[in-house]
Amino acid sequence: MTPAANPNGAARNIAGICNASRNVFGMMPHPERAASPILGNTDGRKILKDLLMSGQLAPQTA
Repeated sequence: MTPAANPNGAARNIAGICNASRNVFGMMPHPERAASPILGNTDGRKILKDLLMSGQLAPQTA
């Protein structure tokens, strides 16, 4: 890995981590934010949709 490949400076280039039971997960890249065709990336759309459908993420209202 080069410093350019690790722009956020994560220790040991770690982008995600989970607990021993594998029921808690944290991820640095935030793929759920890549859900808008206007921004040119919809890779995270499925993750965001699955979170909404599971009830783990409540839709925001204006």
